[in-house]
Amino acid sequence: MAMAAARPRLLLLLLAAAAAALLLAPAHAFYLPGSYPHKYAPGEPLSVKVNSLTSIDTEIPYSYYSLPFCAPPEGVKDSAENLGELLMGDRIESSPYRFRMHANESDVLLCRSAPLSPPDFALLKRRIDEMYQVNLILDNLPAIRYTRKDDYFLRWTGYPVGIRVGVDYYVFNHLQFTVLVHRYEDPNVARVMGAAADASDGAAVPANAGRDASAAPGWMVVGFEVVPCSIKHNPEDARALKMYGKFPSKIKCDPSTVSMSIKENEPIVYTYEVSFVESDIKWPSRWDAYLKMEGAKVHWFSILNSLMVIAFLAGIVFVILLRTVRRDLTRYEELDSEAQAQMNEELSGWKLVVSDVFRAPSNPMLLCMMVGDGVQILGMAVVTILFAALGFMSPASRGTLITGMLFFYLVLGILAGYASVRVWKTIRCGDHSGWVGVSWRTACFFPGIAFLILTTLNFLLWGSQSTGAIPFSLFVVLILLWFCISVPLTLVGGFLGAKAPHIEYPVRTNQIPREIPAQKYPSWLLVLGAGTLPFGTLFIELFFIMSSIWMGRVYYVFGFLFIVMLLLVIVCAEVSLVLTYMHLCVEDWKWWWKSFFSSGSVAIYIFLYSINYLVFDLKSLSGPVSATLYLGYSLFMVIAIMLATGTVGFISSFCFVHYLFSSVKAD
Repeated sequence: MAMAAARPRLLLLLLAAAAAALLLAPAHAFYLPGSYPHKYAPGEPLSVKVNSLTSIDTEIPYSYYSLPFCAPPEGVKDSAENLGELLMGDRIESSPYRFRMHANESDVLLCRSAPLSPPDFALLKRRIDEMYQVNLILDNLPAIRYTRKDDYFLRWTGYPVGIRVGVDYYVFNHLQFTVLVHRYEDPNVARVMGAAADASDGAAVPANAGRDASAAPGWMVVGFEVVPCSIKHNPEDARALKMYGKFPSKIKCDPSTVSMSIKENEPIVYTYEVSFVESDIKWPSRWDAYLKMEGAKVHWFSILNSLMVIAFLAGIVFVILLRTVRRDLTRYEELDSEAQAQMNEELSGWKLVVSDVFRAPSNPMLLCMMVGDGVQILGMAVVTILFAALGFMSPASRGTLITGMLFFYLVLGILAGYASVRVWKTIRCGDHSGWVGVSWRTACFFPGIAFLILTTLNFLLWGSQSTGAIPFSLFVVLILLWFCISVPLTLVGGFLGAKAPHIEYPVRTNQIPREIPAQKYPSWLLVLGAGTLPFGTLFIELFFIMSSIWMGRVYYVFGFLFIVMLLLVIVCAEVSLVLTYMHLCVEDWKWWWKSFFSSGSVAIYIFLYSINYLVFDLKSLSGPVSATLYLGYSLFMVIAIMLATGTVGFISSFCFVHYLFSSVKAD
């Protein structure tokens, strides 16, 4: 936060760091600021945690303990969760799995479940049919699973609950864990391990770790792999054993075969084994396995190619526009008054609407509200993506991205109020009366729409008993944040906007509006079609973002996303500017709303792309609840994009029109 408000020298350092982050984004050693290595002594306990059960088939998360799994003997404990984790549906809890650093164990009994009741049996079968995955976490690393396909390996996070073969259902009741460890090398960092206790996943830090850690051997966790197996255990063998006891028979894990079929009124025996393997992977590189996407070369090449093509097209449009406008201005200024009058009689164009171009638009308050909210959303996106590109919102810090977005949105309410009231005062030629109403409506417009959509979707999640449902207490917190932070800051921004001088029009407006000539084609048709060019700048990146959200992949190329966003802003500005100029050339002086929607219409194509992604890429998405959730979240995203891109188009068009007519002789 201090960096955003730093002096120019610090701002230059920030930009330099951003450039370095963008250049180093493809590097293999992906360092994650805000996370620290934790040194484990031999024999020190390691705690495995569980997250929500997830599935790309339904997109509805459920609690791990909603299924008949083993629970820890001391009871289930919730981990510290931030606001972003709650909003994302993450529910990280303690698990019964217990490891000791560098201590290999095999044939460990976890528990013998109670006989499956008919409801539990039906629920377990349904979760297997819906392809739900179990997500485990060790030292902040998700469990990763490798499957072989032809000549290469596929990476998956988590493992499936079970599998269906014919009419029988098999559960994975034995887990083969492999923990990759790297010898602790830097004795200086050990002295600050006490400040990094939060990175230990609940494991206690030895009291003498600060002074004697450099002399004691230690290990860091750099990988966490799991192989699920389905093994038929004899429940009677586990009846007399305690948790973590040695199973009497040797367990051989073969992931290619399944044998533990589930049956009603029969228990399930859960076991596991763990082995520690020394690895050459260093701690800063331990996330490489998660951040490597399949087809990464195509990803980078496609984005770079798209950026180059769109930048080239946008440059051509900009050059043509400048040459056209400059030629018109030069010809118009070189003529005397009599020649100008004759020219106006012979030619039609933007010069004839000089007395109407700044006539107030219809529904000016709504326009001001949308512009203010657009400035707020755009500012939030820029700051969030910049901080993510610098690594401050890394995948290792779950929920940080969502928390940061919410925080920046609340704080930037002051920009929303300022922009909306400033536009309101300009439209009313310096009269700022009613600025309180404008500020209040701006503070409630987009958050109100978001609240309506999210509440409707939350009722569906509540009905499904999903962990993705926002708790009622969190709803109260969000409302308090809205009315205690965002609304007051928006009113403060509105007050500053009311005190700021309005933008004076360079020409006077006639009392009687000029009649707009009949057009050969509907102007709104051109406005809606203008969104194709901005859409072309982001549709490739949009695919990876959608895959990250709905396919469970880790998105980390925020450097490229920042570049794409900047390019999108430039293209939206130029598209809106060109469309405004075209409308003025046909004597259509109603450019206010059209400039907003000419760039904001990119949201229509994004929504159509979302439907296309649902039909062709999320073929397994089942059930009306899942489809409704997908469309609801897509609609929320599309409205935010429409406000942000529309605001860019409106501001650029206003600046262009103001500059254009300030260069014309008013007389």
